[in-house]
Amino acid sequence: MAEHRSMQRAALLDAARSLLSEGGTEALTFPALAERTGLARSSVYEYFRSRAAVVEELCEADFPVWAAEVAAAMERAETAEEKVEAYVRQQLALVGDRRHRAVVAISASELDPGAREKIRAAHGGLVAMIVEALGELGHERPRLAAMLLQGVVDAAVRRIELEAAEEPAEITDAAVAMALRGVRG
Repeated sequence: MAEHRSMQRAALLDAARSLLSEGGTEALTFPALAERTGLARSSVYEYFRSRAAVVEELCEADFPVWAAEVAAAMERAETAEEKVEAYVRQQLALVGDRRHRAVVAISASELDPGAREKIRAAHGGLVAMIVEALGELGHERPRLAAMLLQGVVDAAVRRIELEAAEEPAEITDAAVAMALRGVRG
């Protein structure tokens, strides 16, 4: 029975990922989850008490995977500057990934304070990865610089998500240039 329940839970999370990547947080509803998984709506409530609970669990599952991919890309880089570039490029490369789309939709959504706190902590881990590289580059306040850099990445993610006029590669190159050279381009 426990195995069956965990399979249903996994199916619900996978359906939630799809709904988020197709239509953002508005698309993530219990009726839609029930329809996607073939479960009764009342069954969905047995697994999750709210949309925020679904989002929170998705974050716990997907964010570490995403952060690990960013960390791996940074480890392959040799210089501090290359680490910064890898940090930006890898996050933007993950925008097309369904798990990442869920993370993006999640960070834009209305969540209860508990879920928001978990996401903030996960984001903090991501930002912490870049602080050291920024310190090596001579930043006097590398933690502040890291948070501002993440703001540039988040803005680029949103730009790609909006399917803006520019190609994702162009947005990525512009974000890397901003990260490495500021507004001088």
